[in-house]
Amino acid sequence: MGLREYLGLLLSHELEEIRRAGRYRFLRTIWTVQSPRVVLDDREVVLMCSNNYLGLAGHPRLMDAAKRAIDLYGTSAVASRLVSGTMRLHRELEEALARFKGTEAALIFNCGYMANLGVISSLVGPEDVVFSDELNHASIVDGCRLSRAKVAVYPHKDMGVLESLLKREGGRRRLIVVDGVFSMDGDIAPLPEIAGLAEDYGAFLMVDEAHATGVLGERGAGTVEHFGLTQDVAIQMGTLGKALGGFGAYVAGSEILKDYLINRARSFIFTTALPPADMAVALEAIRIVQEEPERRSRLHDNVAYFVEGLRSLGFDVANQHTAVVPVIIGPEDKTMEMSQRLLEKGVFVAGIRPPTVPPGTSRLRVTLMATHTRGDLDLALKAFEGAGRDVGIFGG
Repeated sequence: MGLREYLGLLLSHELEEIRRAGRYRFLRTIWTVQSPRVVLDDREVVLMCSNNYLGLAGHPRLMDAAKRAIDLYGTSAVASRLVSGTMRLHRELEEALARFKGTEAALIFNCGYMANLGVISSLVGPEDVVFSDELNHASIVDGCRLSRAKVAVYPHKDMGVLESLLKREGGRRRLIVVDGVFSMDGDIAPLPEIAGLAEDYGAFLMVDEAHATGVLGERGAGTVEHFGLTQDVAIQMGTLGKALGGFGAYVAGSEILKDYLINRARSFIFTTALPPADMAVALEAIRIVQEEPERRSRLHDNVAYFVEGLRSLGFDVANQHTAVVPVIIGPEDKTMEMSQRLLEKGVFVAGIRPPTVPPGTSRLRVTLMATHTRGDLDLALKAFEGAGRDVGIFGG
């Protein structure tokens, strides 16, 4: 047996263990724009697990902006930003993001994962301490690991434990990192309390706005704006995907922070820059977010309507104020069976299992769009009712 065949055998054994544990994952293919109704493989379904919160993916203005950018600047930046990769649109987008976020400056990264890895690993090191909520996104967890700083994890939104850790753990630099909106639970971080503790104990505060950008705040700038804390948060990270309907990420803060990251963040330095079309899409999306606040209103109305409908059917749904609505099922097998039954009834909702969420909390991660109609939502509620009866999971 050759080495290639031996590697295949090893991986096959590991995959079989994943299957036996009920955690095997596979890809489903969507054939259309990510709108409220899509063609999944060979049939139309209501899409309820996309992060297209404002319905901007596929918006004509965004598509036209991408086409114009390709005509003017081509298809790729071709090089890293520090070589020849910085183009006019990079500067325009960073200036627009800084205005949008109310900060001195902003820096574009190629995705949220790379942004969190780059920022955390460049700001702190072995002599430092990071304070992290236990439900923070995997990119934050991996950024902390890569930094080699000491990591003090506190129970989800437990301010008492966070304060005790801040009292106990010393270091050259101390950084609190938290999701503004938690990606699997959809709840909002208690940022005023966290910002107060950061001030009291001399820690820098970094907020991941991936699931809040475009959704929360008077202008859609996120949880930091929602709570009026722009001057209290040193670092804001967010994505250009999800509610903004494109691709990429940003870090917003001071001019000195931007200059520091350009010189130290390896995930920025050693990668080809974001393509022109993606930047043009983000610029147009930011304009729409500020011009059309009614999109956020429709989104929040849809969330309230759907959550009330799920509760009336007997599902375990936490109090929600964001587009992420977790329907807790518990057992992994029932969660995946529920997902399959929903799909058979014309509704696509992905089942979420460990290790993405803690054991015993497997769930259907429902996400709402501003562009879902009441007809879409009623169809989905009817499907939930039928699937819940089939699987026997009413009552949580």
